[in-house]
Amino acid sequence: MTKHAILSASGAHRWMNCTPSARLELEFDDSSGEAAKEGTAAHELGEHKLREALKIPTKKPTSIYDSEEMERYTDEYVQFILEELAAVKQITKDPLLLIEQRLDFSNYVPEGFGTGDCVIVADDVAHVIDFKYGQGVLVEAENNPQMMLYALGALNLFDAIYDINVVKMTIYQPRRENISTFEIPKTNLIDWAENTLKPKAELAFKGDGEYKPGDWCRFCRASVECKARAEENFKVAKFEFKNPPLLTDDEIAEILLHVNDLTKWANEIFAYATNAAVQQGKQWKGFKVVEGRSNRKYTDEEAVAEAAKKAGYEDIYKQSLLTITNMEKLMGKKKFNELLGDFITKPKGKPTLVPVSDKRPEINISTAKNEFMEEK
Repeated sequence: MTKHAILSASGAHRWMNCTPSARLELEFDDSSGEAAKEGTAAHELGEHKLREALKIPTKKPTSIYDSEEMERYTDEYVQFILEELAAVKQITKDPLLLIEQRLDFSNYVPEGFGTGDCVIVADDVAHVIDFKYGQGVLVEAENNPQMMLYALGALNLFDAIYDINVVKMTIYQPRRENISTFEIPKTNLIDWAENTLKPKAELAFKGDGEYKPGDWCRFCRASVECKARAEENFKVAKFEFKNPPLLTDDEIAEILLHVNDLTKWANEIFAYATNAAVQQGKQWKGFKVVEGRSNRKYTDEEAVAEAAKKAGYEDIYKQSLLTITNMEKLMGKKKFNELLGDFITKPKGKPTLVPVSDKRPEINISTAKNEFMEEK
């Protein structure tokens, strides 16, 4: 068995939409960055604290990513788990709580398995909880294929022991203040697994099917060099960079569908080419590597201050309040709200055009425009 499943639960949204991508990714190294390493550190700390709270022997991990923020968020994660467990105990006398549980769903996905951060099993309900420390992308639990795969793994383990009728899935994402929960009847989940998941998983495992670009390309290792994604983004080239007023409404709408990914893709291409040139000596026709711009900086701030004061310059320091985020980190969320809650306001955001699939409610544009201009 491989350490990482070819058809991973975390990549299910991608390989279910673009079935050949799972095999294609195997040709590329894992380029997970600092955010992934920080997320791993947060998971390990959260796991330790949960074991400690449940009186399970454990040793606190140490990491270069340790911070007051991580301590606070992992504390809140553990508290959430304990509250969920207490609620279940009102219904089931001896519920089961498992931490970092291996979940096998290979009866639907070839060689498929994953790890559930926390699984609570009781009469009637199995609850899978996933701790996500990232703050870049808001993750919803509703019809989330990763969570549904974990739920299938939980059913495989415990459905014969407990009389489970409903599966509950929660994504706990504290840095986005996001606790998203989705419930589905067991029969509906199994129907999805048999009729939607299984056929796509079989295609993906073989590397068959068609390449299909979409928002799932975001974390694909092959995304920079993927020809299908390039062709999708080059669709806007047919408009030959006309001035916006010369485009039809339909042409503008089509460009809007691609412009965000086009910009991201272009930045990824540039970063990939730069890294290849700097790290591997790759030469790109028409380009060269030069020294980038940099900012001046003091070599010794104490010596600078002493020299400036000696020359008669006293007003050389600038003081300012901590930002709201840093002040909240300093005090903790509860104390911050007690002391400073009455002094915090959040202006209305600038009206923004987004796809209709965005979950934010549509605003009255005339009212919003007036309010935004008044605040400015």
